[in-house]
Amino acid sequence: AQVPGINCSTVARRLSTVGEALGATLFDRRRTGYVATAHGRELISLADRVEADVVGVARRVAEHERRHAGELRITTSDSILLYFLTPLIASFQARNPATKFEVSVGNVSLNLARAESDIAVRATEKPPENLFGRKVATIAWAAYAPVSDPGSRWPGSGVFDRQWVSYSGELSGLKAAVLVKRRVCPDNIVFQTDSVAGAAAAIGAGLGLGYLPCMLGDISPGLVRAGPIEPRLNDQLWLLTHPDIRNSDRIQGFMAHCIDMISQNRSLIEGHCGSNRSTASFAELGFPPSMPLEALLP
Repeated sequence: AQVPGINCSTVARRLSTVGEALGATLFDRRRTGYVATAHGRELISLADRVEADVVGVARRVAEHERRHAGELRITTSDSILLYFLTPLIASFQARNPATKFEVSVGNVSLNLARAESDIAVRATEKPPENLFGRKVATIAWAAYAPVSDPGSRWPGSGVFDRQWVSYSGELSGLKAAVLVKRRVCPDNIVFQTDSVAGAAAAIGAGLGLGYLPCMLGDISPGLVRAGPIEPRLNDQLWLLTHPDIRNSDRIQGFMAHCIDMISQNRSLIEGHCGSNRSTASFAELGFPPSMPLEALLP
């Protein structure tokens, strides 16, 4: 009732009408609520397929009409958007000034099948099977500390006895959160957040050490690596779209642009900010040269 914005009694009457027309009971009313019967579950499955077909047709028609309007809706996480994806969007828009962008930030993937977004830029090892996409890089993770706290570097004893920043909510299942939970005393986890960018800010503010993707930590102002890359925390960076619109000129153009730029800067994503990197190359991509290169090294 909440989704279509109608009364519960209206929903009940309509379901009753459908059930009478089919000569079947669709829901059993129990003390704990309504439970779909076998006939109800079959009808729900059919409705899901019908919805997908209707949305697919509407998407293709709308895509044809929007082809020249140049709107792109992207969903991603705050850590990817902050310093990494935004410069890529800016460089593409500079070359294609008619293109407009709408970016949704969140850690729960939007449903591309329901036209909630055109492209998803996600860190995941299990992309949805119903989407078309490509893995473009491996995301490396490492521990970070504020530049003002040189005593927190590896190697050294008692690192996990210090204060730590970790993840909660939708990000509580991150491998980084699990590792911190296993190795750090709960009393020493002084700050938890469901935002990777928020964790970076907390580390920079001196709340503790914390694990971050290198593509964020290496270019965040005031942060320095406190330890080596932790291979157990590796993730994958994917560009995803729905098969119905994969052949759109705008979709293909933007994804090709991202793949090209990411391939040129793969070392940043994979944590290899060595002597082959320079603050000039960061600036060319749009990343702020927040600190000397030497400060970025473990």
